Amino acid sequence: MNRRILFVVAGLLVLLAGALWFARRGGGEERWTGFVEGEERLIRAEVPGRVRAIEHAEGEMLAPGAVVARLDTADVEIRIEAQRAQIAIADADIRAQEERLGLTAETWRAGIESRRASLRRAEATAAHAERNYKRELDLERSGASTSQSLDDARTARDQAASGLDQARDQVQTAAAEERNIPLARNQLEAQRRRRELAVAQLRELEVARDRAAIRAPAVATLLQTRFLREGELAQPGSAMVAVIDPRENHVRVYLPAEEMTRVRVGTRVVFQPDSATEMEIPGEIAFIADRASFTPEKIETRGDRLGQVYLAKIRILEAPERLLPGAEGDIRIDEAAGALSPVQPKGDPGGPRS
Repeated sequence: MNRRILFVVAGLLVLLAGALWFARRGGGEERWTGFVEGEERLIRAEVPGRVRAIEHAEGEMLAPGAVVARLDTADVEIRIEAQRAQIAIADADIRAQEERLGLTAETWRAGIESRRASLRRAEATAAHAERNYKRELDLERSGASTSQSLDDARTARDQAASGLDQARDQVQTAAAEERNIPLARNQLEAQRRRRELAVAQLRELEVARDRAAIRAPAVATLLQTRFLREGELAQPGSAMVAVIDPRENHVRVYLPAEEMTRVRVGTRVVFQPDSATEMEIPGEIAFIADRASFTPEKIETRGDRLGQVYLAKIRILEAPERLLPGAEGDIRIDEAAGALSPVQPKGDPGGPRS
């Protein structure tokens, strides 16, 4: 009697399990297992440096633009301070050269005016001496003056002529000194250009220092993987961390070969996560591989062909960020949708992005 009761109970349990499974499978409609994945983006170092800190742990949500890692900037800081000191010296040299330029121009103007005045006086003195000499010469010929007076007048004329020549030379020398002004101006321009170059080099160093703080994208992301640790050396282009944009989560599924006549890119589907079976999340097939997976070494029978599967990726159409990468669930064709999505994606939406 007890044995019969046990058989009855066992039979009821089997029937109940079958009914639950049948209901779970949507009344016998075909379903496939899907796995939620995220779109990885690799965040790379732009400058070389030793990793000073990784600011967040794997699995943490990152705010838009958050600093995820910092490289050591001690060497860059030293170079920045040295560059700033060089710019300060250049500023002092420019101020000194500006003063020299102003003084040179002012001195030249004053000097040439003074020499021109001296030239005018020398010309007047020479003209007076020439007239006095001629008068003494006439007087000496007429006997009204002595030879001594004529000699004195000749000497005065010659001295005045020599003074005039000297004054003319001084004016020419002063005029030639005017070229010192453009030379000083050119030196000033060269110093200004050197300062501009130093400022540009300082800005490059400051950019390198800022790039030592490695930031997350401008959207909220999830830190998936850390590739380097504190103390390790990063080179330009080195992958520092991988992050996932939850808005780009998708579902990976393997479709049996016999289902390939029913689906195509754009086919609407429904995803039911195992963690919340009451939820039905709409999606569409965004990618189907053109080669089968798990292919037998030799395909000889129909069973071998039907044992193949094709990788497909499904775009989540509503709130993909609520699904966590790694979650599993059921995928079925959304018969109610009826038509394909108007958007026909091309290519594989998955894979790391840098």
